[in-house]
Amino acid sequence: MLDPEAQRLLDLVAAANRPTFEAIGAEAARKLYKETRAAVTPDAPDVSKALNLAAPGPHGPIPLRYYRPLGADKKQALPVLLFYHGGGWVVGDLDTHDVVCRTLANTAGCAVVSVDYRMGPEHKFPAAVDDAFAALLWVVEEAKELHIDPSRVAVGGDSAGGNLAAVVALLARDAGGPALKRQALIYPATNMVMDTQSHRSFAEGYLLTHSSMTWFQLMYLNGTQDREDWRASPLKAPSLAGLPPALVIVAGHDPLRDEGEAYAKALQAAGNEVTFREFAGSIHGFITMGRVLPQANEALAEIGALLKADFAG
Repeated sequence: MLDPEAQRLLDLVAAANRPTFEAIGAEAARKLYKETRAAVTPDAPDVSKALNLAAPGPHGPIPLRYYRPLGADKKQALPVLLFYHGGGWVVGDLDTHDVVCRTLANTAGCAVVSVDYRMGPEHKFPAAVDDAFAALLWVVEEAKELHIDPSRVAVGGDSAGGNLAAVVALLARDAGGPALKRQALIYPATNMVMDTQSHRSFAEGYLLTHSSMTWFQLMYLNGTQDREDWRASPLKAPSLAGLPPALVIVAGHDPLRDEGEAYAKALQAAGNEVTFREFAGSIHGFITMGRVLPQANEALAEIGALLKADFAG
């Protein structure tokens, strides 16, 4: 059963009869996504610092937003979470996930660096992956200047950002570092083939649709051959061994539910520590909707508490 709050939200969305992203194109979709955030996003909590920065990357500067939690000493070397926003590798930015990042900074007692990676269709795969990993490397290299502890680093993200966080964890393993304390994957896309039962069961009517996912892929990937590349589909990586502890969160009424669960099981089978959490009555995208979906605030509290424990260990 859907949570009653999720059902009310879906009813309101249906009544609004807004155009689909695929019907209006990338630029208009970004504007529409950003405009609809205010109705569902909680008020932004105060933090001690929220500063826009830029990291060098292989395709040019990568915009970042650097947060420090309330009460943090200015020069204290804090642990840090690299956060990659969701939005199908096409929509979303530093502003759409600002409240999530502020909340996690305060809840986990860590710095957060939100990464505004390049997106399709202007920048095709693997540009987003390149930016995501370059941002991690830069943050670790600049640890002293940023007053962070390079030995206490985690990655996380929601949806497309969860996909990127999973891929960054694999890239860091293969590069011999940076060592990561945690990968926090919130309803991640892990298999571009989209052939699971949840893709069929929740193809329409649950906010994220199968046709939107198909369009996101068309915007992001160079062609169907990219679906087999593990940097697009981390579930297809040759090996998932030797990765940092994973938190995998899924929503019960989400086309991506089954591939998130499959990734959690594959990580565990490869010998990694995995915490799996299903919000059975919720829908894709709920993490940013704490104004109307209390499950979002519950999930963020759980993520923050787990990160705090990771960084304390």
